[in-house]
Amino acid sequence: MRALIVIDFTNDFVDGSLPVGEPAVVIEPVITRLTEQYVSQGDFVVMAVDLHENNDIHHPEARLFPPHNLRGTKGRDLFGSLKDVYEKNQDRIYWMDKTRYSAFCGTDLELKLRERGITDVHLVGVCTDICVLHTAVDAYNKGFNITVFEDAVASFNPAGHVWALEHFKGSLGAEVRRSQD
Repeated sequence: MRALIVIDFTNDFVDGSLPVGEPAVVIEPVITRLTEQYVSQGDFVVMAVDLHENNDIHHPEARLFPPHNLRGTKGRDLFGSLKDVYEKNQDRIYWMDKTRYSAFCGTDLELKLRERGITDVHLVGVCTDICVLHTAVDAYNKGFNITVFEDAVASFNPAGHVWALEHFKGSLGAEVRRSQD
């Protein structure tokens, strides 16, 4: 059994207050197509979406990044046509707020995966070398098989993106492939 985990593909991370920019815009159709495909095949699909509170000076990211994905803002909405796919399939897509880089940290993601008998997690979204990476590391440590679609992940750090793709393969044993393969 498999699950698609879409990580942080929001307005703020694509072209908003903490933008990946063009590399994220380019992968939007791939993420949207994969989400539609997994939903139509009855796979478990998760929207793992970063959540921050305005003026939360105690959150560790407050020292590292400008405010982003703030509760109740348009910056936290899913980007582009992915938002429409989610709205049409809310009953078949699990929305999960996360407050740390990893989609597993402080969430019920592992429980949701285990109760469905899921052994394989497929990861897409942003940023390759931050939230996708930390989610992959936790998935590895919890014993899940990992696939990362290299044409559906992006980062604002090109060198970090390349490094993370190699790390997924070399250190986590992940399958890194294109979505059409």
